[in-house]
Amino acid sequence: MNRSELLPVGRRVAYLRGRRKLSQQVFADRLGRSKSWADKVERGVRSLDKVSTLRDIAAVLRIDTAVLLGQDAQPAAITERAEGVERIRAALSAYDIGPSGRGPVLPADRLARDVEHAWVMFQHARYPQVIAAVPGVLAGVRRVDGWGRPLLVEAYRLTASLLVKLGEVELGWLAADRAMAAAAGDRVLVAAAAVQLGQVFRASGRAREAQSATLAAAYRIAPEDGSPGDLSLCGTLLVQAALGAARRGDDRAAADLIDEAAGMAAQIGEGHDLHRTAFGPTAVDLARGVAALDLGDASEAILWHERTTGRDAWRWLPLEHRAAHLVDAARAYLQADHPVSAGRVLVDADRMAPAEVRQRPAARKVLAQVARDPRAPATIIRLAAALGVS
Repeated sequence: MNRSELLPVGRRVAYLRGRRKLSQQVFADRLGRSKSWADKVERGVRSLDKVSTLRDIAAVLRIDTAVLLGQDAQPAAITERAEGVERIRAALSAYDIGPSGRGPVLPADRLARDVEHAWVMFQHARYPQVIAAVPGVLAGVRRVDGWGRPLLVEAYRLTASLLVKLGEVELGWLAADRAMAAAAGDRVLVAAAAVQLGQVFRASGRAREAQSATLAAAYRIAPEDGSPGDLSLCGTLLVQAALGAARRGDDRAAADLIDEAAGMAAQIGEGHDLHRTAFGPTAVDLARGVAALDLGDASEAILWHERTTGRDAWRWLPLEHRAAHLVDAARAYLQADHPVSAGRVLVDADRMAPAEVRQRPAARKVLAQVARDPRAPATIIRLAAALGVS
């Protein structure tokens, strides 16, 4: 570790200025500031709480802003993510289905463990590790005959969910479509794949298609015997349909669909994750907040956020689910003109699951919006500067 990384930001400025052999006066002149201002910054009397100022200082010192803040620079991580997405694209472009393809055929139980492990990493928001794992998982599950078909569907579902997170919606659509094709003829697998199809449609701005596809899938899996698995899938699909309706501005349909899903969630209870849905009463109430936000009612969204995250069951949801919700809550606080609260929940999300904020373009966009507000907390200013968002 470089010794400057251990210093407070003001002392780091002084250290790096010294490395550049700049006097305090020259440094101040290049910034268009007074020597007194520079001295106060370096002594920690004056805080650096504006992204523009941090960038100006970094430019004068000829360093990356992240280095100024003592954090790892982000371009390498972004480059690695882009390279990983290209490897996933290549894996999705392959058509070596069945054991006749190239390479060894791995045992189905080994592949089942690989798929399970990748899903666990995703639900813990470890997206760089999932990006690295997905190409190999896809290559392996395509080679398995017979009962390996559910593994193929699960692998494509995982891939679609990951790509939506990364903002690669068109590629995510391909993965979701592959999941639907692989699931054809099996009502449970089709319903499971339709969850990701709905996510992709909403992410691509096709709210009507999202509502239609998920609603049709929900009614095909509608349980007659109260099976928990079928209830979880049907309820999750109803939630996806409700969010599609909300995105279209249809408040009545959104409310009716969420209420119907809530009835199913009440039968299941909390703490379950059947078919990777994390479906239950708390998940449904979080969705009420997202629907309210999409319908333009930020106050209602905040009410649901604050009411729901205070429950014990909130902590039982997958880490990815909770962190994603906090990003939505930040959007709600921004719409309600509460940038300090927006900053607080974003910092919570970053502590909980850093990749959710740092790897997900939608979250970085919210972070930039919060950081631009003059009332934004200093923690958000520093985080935005470190990630190079503005």
